[in-house]
Amino acid sequence: MRIFFYLAILVAVVSSCKQKDYTQYTADPILFCKTVKKLNDVVLYNNFPPMIASRNYVYASIAAYECIAAGDSNYVSLSGQIKHLPQMPQVPAEQIIDHRLAALLSFVKVGNAVTFPEGVLMEYYDELKKEARKAGMPSSVLKNTVSYSDQVSDAIIEWSKKDNYAQTRSSEKFTVTMEEGRWVPTPPAYSQGLEPSWCEVRPILLDSADQFSPPPAPRFNIKDTNSVYYKELMEVKTMVENLTEEQKHIADFFDDNPFNLHVTGHVMYATKKFSPPGHWMNIVGIAAEKAGSDFETTVAAYTATAIALYDGFIACWKSKYKENSVRPETVINKYFDQEWRPYIQTPPFPSYVSGHSVISAASAEVMSSFFGDNFSYTDTSELEFGIPNRSFTSFREAALEANWSRLYGGIHFRADLEEGNKVGTKLGEYIAGRLIFDKRNDKLAINQKQQK
Repeated sequence: MRIFFYLAILVAVVSSCKQKDYTQYTADPILFCKTVKKLNDVVLYNNFPPMIASRNYVYASIAAYECIAAGDSNYVSLSGQIKHLPQMPQVPAEQIIDHRLAALLSFVKVGNAVTFPEGVLMEYYDELKKEARKAGMPSSVLKNTVSYSDQVSDAIIEWSKKDNYAQTRSSEKFTVTMEEGRWVPTPPAYSQGLEPSWCEVRPILLDSADQFSPPPAPRFNIKDTNSVYYKELMEVKTMVENLTEEQKHIADFFDDNPFNLHVTGHVMYATKKFSPPGHWMNIVGIAAEKAGSDFETTVAAYTATAIALYDGFIACWKSKYKENSVRPETVINKYFDQEWRPYIQTPPFPSYVSGHSVISAASAEVMSSFFGDNFSYTDTSELEFGIPNRSFTSFREAALEANWSRLYGGIHFRADLEEGNKVGTKLGEYIAGRLIFDKRNDKLAINQKQQK
Protein backbone atom coordinates (compact mmCIF):
# COMPACT_ATOMS: atom_id res chain seq x y z
CA MET A 1 0.00 0.00 0.00
CA ARG A 2 2.87 2.35 0.89
CA ILE A 3 4.38 1.78 -2.58
CA PHE A 4 1.11 2.74 -4.25
CA PHE A 5 0.92 5.81 -2.05
CA TYR A 6 4.37 7.04 -3.12
CA LEU A 7 3.61 6.24 -6.76
CA ALA A 8 0.47 8.38 -6.55
CA ILE A 9 2.49 11.27 -5.10
CA LEU A 10 5.08 10.90 -7.87
CA VAL A 11 2.40 10.95 -10.59
CA ALA A 12 0.85 14.06 -9.03
CA VAL A 13 4.20 15.85 -8.91
CA VAL A 14 5.02 14.96 -12.53
CA SER A 15 1.56 16.07 -13.65
CA SER A 16 1.85 19.38 -11.82
CA CYS A 17 5.22 20.07 -13.44
CA LYS A 18 4.02 19.18 -16.91
CA GLN A 19 3.60 22.15 -19.27
CA LYS A 20 -0.02 23.22 -19.67
CA ASP A 21 -1.37 23.10 -23.22
CA TYR A 22 -2.08 26.81 -23.64
CA THR A 23 -3.24 26.27 -27.23
CA GLN A 24 -6.50 24.88 -25.86
CA TYR A 25 -7.18 28.41 -24.59
CA THR A 26 -6.12 30.35 -27.68
CA ALA A 27 -7.68 27.90 -30.17
CA ASP A 28 -11.21 28.40 -28.85
CA PRO A 29 -13.23 30.15 -31.60
CA ILE A 30 -15.79 31.29 -29.04
CA LEU A 31 -13.04 33.42 -27.54
CA PHE A 32 -12.78 35.33 -30.80
CA CYS A 33 -16.58 35.72 -30.94
CA LYS A 34 -16.45 37.10 -27.40
CA THR A 35 -13.73 39.53 -28.47
CA VAL A 36 -15.79 40.81 -31.40
CA LYS A 37 -18.71 41.28 -29.01
CA LYS A 38 -16.48 43.44 -26.80
CA LEU A 39 -15.94 45.83 -29.71
CA ASN A 40 -19.62 45.59 -30.62
CA ASP A 41 -20.54 46.75 -27.12
CA VAL A 42 -18.17 49.71 -27.32
CA VAL A 43 -19.72 50.70 -30.64
CA LEU A 44 -23.19 50.36 -29.11
CA TYR A 45 -22.56 52.35 -25.95
CA ASN A 46 -20.78 55.17 -27.78
CA ASN A 47 -23.53 55.64 -30.39
CA PHE A 48 -21.39 55.09 -33.46
CA PRO A 49 -23.47 55.60 -36.63
CA PRO A 50 -23.68 52.41 -38.72
CA MET A 51 -21.22 53.44 -41.43
CA ILE A 52 -18.58 54.45 -38.88
CA ALA A 53 -19.23 51.22 -36.98
CA SER A 54 -18.47 49.29 -40.17
CA ARG A 55 -15.08 51.02 -40.34
CA ASN A 56 -14.33 49.94 -36.77
CA TYR A 57 -15.09 46.32 -37.58
CA VAL A 58 -13.27 46.10 -40.92
CA TYR A 59 -9.83 47.26 -39.83
CA ALA A 60 -9.89 45.26 -36.60
CA SER A 61 -10.99 42.12 -38.48
CA ILE A 62 -8.38 42.45 -41.23
CA ALA A 63 -5.66 42.86 -38.60
CA ALA A 64 -6.80 39.65 -36.90
CA TYR A 65 -7.01 37.76 -40.18
CA GLU A 66 -3.50 38.79 -41.26
CA CYS A 67 -2.14 37.23 -38.07
CA ILE A 68 -3.92 33.99 -38.96
CA ALA A 69 -2.66 34.04 -42.56
CA ALA A 70 0.91 34.51 -41.32
CA GLY A 71 0.65 31.42 -39.13
CA ASP A 72 -1.36 28.98 -41.28
CA SER A 73 -0.17 28.24 -44.80
CA ASN A 74 -3.69 27.26 -45.84
CA TYR A 75 -4.81 30.88 -45.51
CA VAL A 76 -3.95 33.62 -47.98
CA SER A 77 -2.96 37.15 -46.99
CA LEU A 78 -5.26 39.91 -48.17
CA SER A 79 -2.19 41.93 -49.18
CA GLY A 80 -2.26 41.89 -52.95
CA GLN A 81 -5.93 40.88 -53.01
CA ILE A 82 -6.81 44.27 -51.57
CA LYS A 83 -4.77 46.37 -53.98
CA HIS A 84 -3.92 49.15 -51.53
CA LEU A 85 -3.18 46.92 -48.53
CA PRO A 86 0.62 46.82 -48.02
CA GLN A 87 2.56 43.67 -47.27
CA MET A 88 2.27 42.63 -43.66
CA PRO A 89 5.21 42.04 -41.30
CA GLN A 90 6.68 38.54 -41.32
CA VAL A 91 7.50 36.45 -38.27
CA PRO A 92 11.26 35.95 -37.80
CA ALA A 93 12.12 32.33 -38.54
CA GLU A 94 13.67 31.70 -35.13
CA GLN A 95 10.67 32.97 -33.17
CA ILE A 96 7.75 30.94 -31.87
CA ILE A 97 4.49 32.87 -31.62
CA ASP A 98 0.85 31.97 -31.06
CA HIS A 99 -0.92 33.30 -34.14
CA ARG A 100 -4.36 32.97 -32.62
CA LEU A 101 -3.48 35.07 -29.60
CA ALA A 102 -1.83 37.54 -32.00
CA ALA A 103 -5.13 37.71 -33.90
CA LEU A 104 -7.07 38.39 -30.71
CA LEU A 105 -4.65 41.07 -29.54
CA SER A 106 -4.52 42.73 -32.96
CA PHE A 107 -8.31 42.83 -33.21
CA VAL A 108 -8.50 44.54 -29.84
CA LYS A 109 -5.63 46.94 -30.42
CA VAL A 110 -6.83 48.09 -33.85
CA GLY A 111 -10.43 48.19 -32.66
CA ASN A 112 -9.29 50.34 -29.78
CA ALA A 113 -7.39 52.68 -32.12
CA VAL A 114 -10.33 53.36 -34.44
CA THR A 115 -12.93 53.84 -31.70
CA PHE A 116 -13.25 56.14 -28.73
CA PRO A 117 -12.89 56.89 -25.88
CA GLU A 118 -9.19 56.08 -26.19
CA GLY A 119 -8.07 53.03 -24.28
CA VAL A 120 -11.57 51.68 -23.69
CA LEU A 121 -10.62 48.15 -24.83
CA MET A 122 -7.15 47.93 -23.31
CA GLU A 123 -8.32 46.43 -20.03
CA TYR A 124 -9.66 43.51 -22.03
CA TYR A 125 -6.38 43.43 -24.00
CA ASP A 126 -4.48 42.93 -20.73
CA GLU A 127 -6.98 40.28 -19.65
CA LEU A 128 -6.26 38.24 -22.80
CA LYS A 129 -2.53 38.25 -22.03
CA LYS A 130 -3.16 37.37 -18.39
CA GLU A 131 -5.33 34.40 -19.33
CA ALA A 132 -2.70 33.19 -21.81
CA ARG A 133 -0.14 33.17 -18.99
CA LYS A 134 -2.53 31.29 -16.72
CA ALA A 135 -3.11 28.76 -19.50
CA GLY A 136 0.61 28.02 -19.49
CA MET A 137 1.97 30.07 -22.39
CA PRO A 138 5.74 30.42 -21.95
CA SER A 139 6.88 33.98 -21.35
CA SER A 140 9.07 33.95 -24.46
CA VAL A 141 6.15 32.90 -26.67
CA LEU A 142 3.91 35.54 -25.13
CA LYS A 143 6.58 38.22 -25.60
CA ASN A 144 7.11 37.26 -29.24
CA THR A 145 3.37 37.09 -29.85
CA VAL A 146 2.72 40.54 -28.43
CA SER A 147 5.62 41.95 -30.44
CA TYR A 148 4.34 40.47 -33.70
CA SER A 149 0.77 41.56 -32.96
CA ASP A 150 2.01 45.09 -32.38
CA GLN A 151 3.75 45.10 -35.75
CA VAL A 152 0.62 43.98 -37.59
CA SER A 153 -1.59 46.36 -35.63
CA ASP A 154 0.69 49.31 -36.35
CA ALA A 155 0.74 48.45 -40.06
CA ILE A 156 -3.07 48.25 -40.25
CA ILE A 157 -3.56 51.44 -38.23
CA GLU A 158 -1.15 53.30 -40.52
CA TRP A 159 -2.98 51.93 -43.56
CA SER A 160 -6.33 53.00 -42.09
CA LYS A 161 -5.16 56.60 -41.82
CA LYS A 162 -4.97 56.84 -45.61
CA ASP A 163 -8.63 56.02 -46.26
CA ASN A 164 -9.81 59.67 -46.36
CA TYR A 165 -11.91 59.24 -43.23
CA ALA A 166 -10.19 62.10 -41.39
CA GLN A 167 -10.68 64.40 -44.37
CA THR A 168 -14.40 63.72 -44.46
CA ARG A 169 -14.69 64.98 -40.89
CA SER A 170 -14.27 68.51 -42.23
CA SER A 171 -16.03 68.07 -45.57
CA GLU A 172 -18.72 70.51 -46.62
CA LYS A 173 -22.01 69.65 -44.92
CA PHE A 174 -25.09 68.62 -46.83
CA THR A 175 -27.37 71.46 -47.93
CA VAL A 176 -31.09 70.91 -47.50
CA THR A 177 -33.31 72.31 -50.27
CA MET A 178 -37.05 72.90 -50.35
CA GLU A 179 -37.45 71.26 -53.74
CA GLU A 180 -40.29 68.74 -53.80
CA GLY A 181 -39.19 65.17 -53.46
CA ARG A 182 -35.87 66.05 -51.82
CA TRP A 183 -34.85 64.98 -48.35
CA VAL A 184 -35.43 67.21 -45.33
CA PRO A 185 -34.77 66.44 -41.63
CA THR A 186 -37.39 64.28 -39.94
CA PRO A 187 -38.89 64.07 -36.43
CA PRO A 188 -38.26 63.83 -33.58
CA ALA A 189 -34.68 65.17 -33.62
CA TYR A 190 -34.73 66.87 -37.06
CA SER A 191 -31.03 66.05 -37.36
CA GLN A 192 -28.95 67.12 -40.34
CA GLY A 193 -28.05 64.56 -42.97
CA LEU A 194 -25.67 61.99 -41.48
CA GLU A 195 -22.25 61.48 -43.08
CA PRO A 196 -22.99 63.04 -46.51
CA SER A 197 -19.37 62.52 -47.61
CA TRP A 198 -19.12 58.86 -46.64
CA CYS A 199 -18.92 57.75 -50.28
CA GLU A 200 -15.56 59.58 -50.45
CA VAL A 201 -13.99 57.16 -47.97
CA ARG A 202 -11.67 54.64 -49.64
CA PRO A 203 -13.38 51.28 -50.29
CA ILE A 204 -11.71 47.97 -49.50
CA LEU A 205 -12.50 46.06 -52.71
CA LEU A 206 -14.76 48.30 -54.78
CA ASP A 207 -13.09 50.16 -57.63
CA SER A 208 -15.41 53.11 -56.95
CA ALA A 209 -18.42 53.98 -54.84
CA ASP A 210 -20.74 53.81 -57.86
CA GLN A 211 -19.52 50.44 -59.18
CA PHE A 212 -22.92 48.85 -58.48
CA SER A 213 -25.16 51.89 -58.80
CA PRO A 214 -28.94 51.36 -58.82
CA PRO A 215 -31.19 52.93 -61.47
CA PRO A 216 -32.66 56.37 -60.68
CA ALA A 217 -35.32 56.45 -57.96
CA PRO A 218 -38.98 56.66 -59.06
CA ARG A 219 -39.85 60.26 -59.90
CA PHE A 220 -41.68 62.20 -57.19
CA ASN A 221 -45.34 62.34 -58.21
CA ILE A 222 -48.28 62.58 -55.81
CA LYS A 223 -50.77 63.99 -58.33
CA ASP A 224 -51.03 60.96 -60.57
CA THR A 225 -52.62 58.19 -58.53
CA ASN A 226 -51.42 55.66 -61.10
CA SER A 227 -47.76 56.66 -60.82
CA VAL A 228 -45.23 54.29 -59.29
CA TYR A 229 -44.32 56.89 -56.69
CA TYR A 230 -47.89 57.47 -55.53
CA LYS A 231 -48.63 53.74 -55.30
CA GLU A 232 -45.48 53.08 -53.28
CA LEU A 233 -46.23 55.99 -50.96
CA MET A 234 -49.74 54.72 -50.28
CA GLU A 235 -48.33 51.25 -49.72
CA VAL A 236 -46.17 52.58 -46.88
CA LYS A 237 -49.05 54.52 -45.34
CA THR A 238 -51.50 51.62 -45.54
CA MET A 239 -48.95 49.08 -44.34
CA VAL A 240 -48.15 50.97 -41.13
CA GLU A 241 -51.84 51.52 -40.42
CA ASN A 242 -52.56 47.78 -40.69
CA LEU A 243 -49.51 45.99 -39.31
CA THR A 244 -49.86 42.46 -38.00
CA GLU A 245 -48.09 41.40 -34.83
CA GLU A 246 -45.66 39.37 -36.93
CA GLN A 247 -44.81 42.40 -39.06
CA LYS A 248 -44.27 44.49 -35.94
CA HIS A 249 -41.91 41.83 -34.59
CA ILE A 250 -39.93 41.86 -37.85
CA ALA A 251 -39.75 45.66 -37.86
CA ASP A 252 -38.59 45.71 -34.22
CA PHE A 253 -36.12 42.88 -34.74
CA PHE A 254 -34.28 44.61 -37.58
CA ASP A 255 -34.84 48.18 -36.38
CA ASP A 256 -31.18 48.29 -35.28
CA ASN A 257 -31.39 51.98 -34.40
CA PRO A 258 -28.21 52.76 -32.43
CA PHE A 259 -29.77 55.93 -30.96
CA ASN A 260 -33.56 55.86 -30.83
CA LEU A 261 -34.72 59.24 -29.50
CA HIS A 262 -37.86 59.41 -27.38
CA VAL A 263 -39.65 62.72 -26.80
CA THR A 264 -42.36 63.10 -24.16
CA GLY A 265 -43.31 66.70 -23.57
CA HIS A 266 -40.08 68.45 -22.58
CA VAL A 267 -38.36 65.20 -21.70
CA MET A 268 -35.98 63.59 -24.23
CA TYR A 269 -34.09 60.34 -23.78
CA ALA A 270 -32.54 57.71 -26.03
CA THR A 271 -32.47 53.93 -26.11
CA LYS A 272 -29.68 52.01 -27.81
CA LYS A 273 -29.42 48.84 -29.90
CA PHE A 274 -26.90 47.32 -32.24
CA SER A 275 -26.57 49.19 -35.50
CA PRO A 276 -27.19 47.07 -38.65
CA PRO A 277 -23.49 46.13 -39.04
CA GLY A 278 -23.31 45.22 -35.36
CA HIS A 279 -26.31 42.94 -35.82
CA TRP A 280 -24.71 41.14 -38.78
CA MET A 281 -21.36 40.77 -37.03
CA ASN A 282 -23.27 39.13 -34.18
CA ILE A 283 -24.91 36.75 -36.67
CA VAL A 284 -21.45 35.63 -37.83
CA GLY A 285 -20.69 34.52 -34.29
CA ILE A 286 -24.00 32.67 -34.00
CA ALA A 287 -23.36 30.85 -37.29
CA ALA A 288 -19.74 30.00 -36.47
CA GLU A 289 -20.72 28.52 -33.11
CA LYS A 290 -23.56 26.47 -34.55
CA ALA A 291 -21.41 25.19 -37.41
CA GLY A 292 -18.58 24.27 -35.08
CA SER A 293 -16.10 26.22 -37.16
CA ASP A 294 -12.52 26.40 -36.03
CA PHE A 295 -10.71 29.56 -34.95
CA GLU A 296 -9.27 30.32 -38.38
CA THR A 297 -12.57 29.92 -40.23
CA THR A 298 -14.32 32.07 -37.66
CA VAL A 299 -11.83 34.91 -38.09
CA ALA A 300 -12.06 34.66 -41.89
CA ALA A 301 -15.87 34.74 -41.84
CA TYR A 302 -15.93 37.82 -39.63
CA THR A 303 -13.38 39.52 -41.90
CA ALA A 304 -15.24 38.83 -45.13
CA THR A 305 -18.50 40.04 -43.60
CA ALA A 306 -16.85 43.19 -42.24
CA ILE A 307 -15.56 43.99 -45.73
CA ALA A 308 -19.06 43.50 -47.17
CA LEU A 309 -20.52 45.82 -44.55
CA TYR A 310 -17.90 48.51 -45.05
CA ASP A 311 -18.02 48.58 -48.86
CA GLY A 312 -21.80 48.22 -48.73
CA PHE A 313 -22.20 51.48 -46.84
CA ILE A 314 -19.87 53.31 -49.22
CA ALA A 315 -21.87 52.12 -52.24
CA CYS A 316 -25.19 52.89 -50.57
CA TRP A 317 -24.21 56.36 -49.40
CA LYS A 318 -23.19 57.31 -52.94
CA SER A 319 -26.75 56.64 -54.05
CA LYS A 320 -28.38 58.23 -51.01
CA TYR A 321 -26.86 61.67 -51.40
CA LYS A 322 -26.87 61.58 -55.19
CA GLU A 323 -30.61 60.91 -55.34
CA ASN A 324 -31.39 62.88 -52.17
CA SER A 325 -34.84 61.30 -51.94
CA VAL A 326 -37.40 62.41 -49.38
CA ARG A 327 -38.63 59.98 -46.74
CA PRO A 328 -42.23 58.65 -46.74
CA GLU A 329 -42.95 60.28 -43.38
CA THR A 330 -42.25 63.76 -44.75
CA VAL A 331 -44.53 63.37 -47.77
CA ILE A 332 -47.39 61.75 -45.88
CA ASN A 333 -47.28 64.43 -43.17
CA LYS A 334 -47.19 67.29 -45.65
CA TYR A 335 -49.80 66.14 -48.16
CA PHE A 336 -52.01 63.52 -46.54
CA ASP A 337 -51.95 63.24 -42.74
CA GLN A 338 -49.86 65.45 -40.49
CA GLU A 339 -50.43 63.13 -37.52
CA TRP A 340 -49.14 60.00 -39.28
CA ARG A 341 -45.99 58.43 -37.87
CA PRO A 342 -43.91 55.44 -39.00
CA TYR A 343 -43.81 52.38 -36.76
CA ILE A 344 -40.06 52.80 -36.20
CA GLN A 345 -38.07 56.01 -36.18
CA THR A 346 -36.93 57.48 -39.49
CA PRO A 347 -33.11 57.77 -39.57
CA PRO A 348 -31.46 61.10 -40.51
CA PHE A 349 -30.42 60.60 -44.14
CA PRO A 350 -32.08 60.31 -47.58
CA SER A 351 -34.26 57.38 -48.53
CA TYR A 352 -32.97 55.79 -51.77
CA VAL A 353 -31.55 53.17 -51.46
CA SER A 354 -31.99 51.41 -48.13
CA GLY A 355 -28.72 50.93 -46.27
CA HIS A 356 -30.03 47.95 -44.33
CA SER A 357 -31.09 46.31 -47.60
CA VAL A 358 -27.66 46.77 -49.16
CA ILE A 359 -25.52 45.60 -46.26
CA SER A 360 -27.84 42.72 -45.32
CA ALA A 361 -27.83 41.29 -48.86
CA ALA A 362 -24.06 41.75 -49.15
CA SER A 363 -23.46 40.05 -45.80
CA ALA A 364 -25.80 37.19 -46.69
CA GLU A 365 -23.90 36.43 -49.90
CA VAL A 366 -20.52 36.45 -48.18
CA MET A 367 -21.72 34.35 -45.25
CA SER A 368 -23.36 31.85 -47.61
CA SER A 369 -19.96 31.35 -49.25
CA PHE A 370 -18.60 30.30 -45.86
CA PHE A 371 -21.43 28.36 -44.26
CA GLY A 372 -23.57 27.21 -47.18
CA ASP A 373 -26.67 28.35 -49.04
CA ASN A 374 -29.14 26.61 -46.73
CA PHE A 375 -27.68 27.25 -43.31
CA SER A 376 -30.53 27.38 -40.79
CA TYR A 377 -30.02 29.25 -37.52
CA THR A 378 -31.80 31.14 -34.78
CA ASP A 379 -30.80 34.77 -34.36
CA THR A 380 -30.59 35.57 -30.65
CA SER A 381 -28.97 39.00 -31.15
CA GLU A 382 -31.92 41.06 -29.95
CA LEU A 383 -32.65 39.21 -26.72
CA GLU A 384 -30.52 41.63 -24.73
CA PHE A 385 -32.86 44.40 -25.92
CA GLY A 386 -35.99 42.49 -24.93
CA ILE A 387 -36.92 41.40 -28.48
CA PRO A 388 -37.72 37.68 -29.04
CA ASN A 389 -35.58 35.53 -31.37
CA ARG A 390 -36.25 34.86 -35.02
CA SER A 391 -35.23 31.74 -36.95
CA PHE A 392 -34.15 31.50 -40.59
CA THR A 393 -33.44 28.77 -43.12
CA SER A 394 -30.67 30.78 -44.78
CA PHE A 395 -28.77 34.05 -44.57
CA ARG A 396 -30.54 35.25 -47.71
CA GLU A 397 -33.91 34.69 -46.05
CA ALA A 398 -32.73 36.81 -43.12
CA ALA A 399 -31.50 39.52 -45.51
CA LEU A 400 -34.87 39.64 -47.24
CA GLU A 401 -36.66 39.88 -43.92
CA ALA A 402 -34.35 42.73 -42.90
CA ASN A 403 -35.11 44.30 -46.26
CA TRP A 404 -38.92 44.24 -45.85
CA SER A 405 -38.69 45.25 -42.21
CA ARG A 406 -38.09 48.81 -43.44
CA LEU A 407 -41.41 48.80 -45.28
CA TYR A 408 -43.20 47.47 -42.18
CA GLY A 409 -41.42 50.14 -40.17
CA GLY A 410 -42.71 52.84 -42.50
CA ILE A 411 -39.35 54.40 -43.26
CA HIS A 412 -38.70 53.24 -46.86
CA PHE A 413 -40.43 52.92 -50.20
CA ARG A 414 -40.55 49.57 -52.00
CA ALA A 415 -38.05 50.79 -54.63
CA ASP A 416 -35.54 51.67 -51.90
CA LEU A 417 -35.68 48.08 -50.73
CA GLU A 418 -35.81 46.17 -53.98
CA GLU A 419 -32.99 48.14 -55.59
CA GLY A 420 -30.97 48.16 -52.37
CA ASN A 421 -31.21 44.39 -52.15
CA LYS A 422 -29.99 44.09 -55.75
CA VAL A 423 -27.01 46.34 -55.09
CA GLY A 424 -26.10 44.39 -51.95
CA THR A 425 -26.44 41.02 -53.68
CA LYS A 426 -24.14 42.08 -56.52
CA LEU A 427 -21.64 43.50 -54.06
CA GLY A 428 -21.67 40.37 -51.91
CA GLU A 429 -21.18 38.12 -54.94
CA TYR A 430 -18.31 40.34 -56.07
CA ILE A 431 -16.54 40.12 -52.71
CA ALA A 432 -17.08 36.36 -52.39
CA GLY A 433 -15.74 35.89 -55.92
CA ARG A 434 -12.72 38.16 -55.54
CA LEU A 435 -11.30 37.19 -52.15
CA ILE A 436 -9.54 33.90 -51.44
CA PHE A 437 -9.17 33.03 -47.79
CA ASP A 438 -8.55 29.26 -47.78
CA LYS A 439 -6.42 28.37 -50.80
CA ARG A 440 -7.18 24.66 -50.58
CA ASN A 441 -10.10 25.25 -52.91
CA ASP A 442 -11.56 28.59 -51.81
CA LYS A 443 -14.39 26.64 -50.20
CA LEU A 444 -13.78 26.42 -46.51
CA ALA A 445 -14.13 23.06 -44.84
CA ILE A 446 -17.09 24.26 -42.82
CA ASN A 447 -18.99 25.03 -46.02
CA GLN A 448 -18.38 21.52 -47.31
CA LYS A 449 -19.37 20.03 -43.96
CA GLN A 450 -22.63 21.95 -43.90
CA GLN A 451 -23.68 20.90 -47.40
CA LYS A 452 -23.09 17.15 -46.86
